[in-house]
Amino acid sequence: MILQLPLFETIIRRLQAGRRIALCAVIETHGSAPQTPGAMLIIDEGLNTLGTLGGGCVEAEVCKQALEMLRKGESKLIRFDLDGSPGWDDGLHCGGGTAVAVMPLTHAAQAAQFRDLIDAAKEGRTGHVAIRVHEADRIEEYRVLVEAEPKLIIAGAGHVGAALARLCVDLEFDVTVVDDRPTLVSTQRLPPPVRPLVGDIEQTLRQLPIDRNTYVVIVTRGHAHDEAALHAVIDSAAKYVGMIGSGRKIKAVFDDLAKRGVSRERLDRVHAPIGLAINSITVPEIAVSIAAELISVRREHRPKLVEGPFAVAGGNKSEEVG
Repeated sequence: MILQLPLFETIIRRLQAGRRIALCAVIETHGSAPQTPGAMLIIDEGLNTLGTLGGGCVEAEVCKQALEMLRKGESKLIRFDLDGSPGWDDGLHCGGGTAVAVMPLTHAAQAAQFRDLIDAAKEGRTGHVAIRVHEADRIEEYRVLVEAEPKLIIAGAGHVGAALARLCVDLEFDVTVVDDRPTLVSTQRLPPPVRPLVGDIEQTLRQLPIDRNTYVVIVTRGHAHDEAALHAVIDSAAKYVGMIGSGRKIKAVFDDLAKRGVSRERLDRVHAPIGLAINSITVPEIAVSIAAELISVRREHRPKLVEGPFAVAGGNKSEEVG
């Protein structure tokens, strides 16, 4: 699960204000299910929710049971068979099953792990949300993976760059846009949380920290700027480097960089032409094709999203969960 900053920040605020919350997380699924393991939702006694377990009747039932557990200070694992069995308003015909862990958060000290997760994300580290539930006469712990937001650096604040930046915010990328034209790199065109940087594109790219959790998209206004931008990042540790352009332009850029000593191995890792082949024509369509390629690379190797259950040493039903 990618880090959900708003969810964790809301948990911290509500616990500090003395409000009680039920944290609900999809722990396991089989077959077809509305959500993947790691999906989270919180609900408080005022019926305010944030996050999602996939919507529909599963989410409604979890919220109903979670409120009752919150009132009683109880936790448990709720299991659903999604085979169309009777007893549901809308029917569950996914053909699979899911299990949702529900843990009450009732005191401010429980906010500590969420602060730690936010701090870890700012440092580019992954973490885990520990969720404890009662099972029979014991307490078990599940650990939900929380990945740091991947960093996306977009070289070029033109139409495609701006459209891609706005799109990728909702895809949970930490987005920075670099351009040397102040009128384009503005908060009006690129509102927060997009981070606009004005300056020479090549020099600025060389100064930015680029690691294995960084994606670089080159969509500047011309051949020379694209080549300079690519030369600035070609030897970086970036997980993804993509450059827009026709086949002819790409060959010219690659030939120039090869003459400057860039290895064929480095050039071969550049995604060019950029984006998935979806017959895109308009600016929004081109942005979608690039975003789709970013997602494809990001999800190529999926880590284990939920680990457990782990027995809590000395845990029994008389102990407080969480």
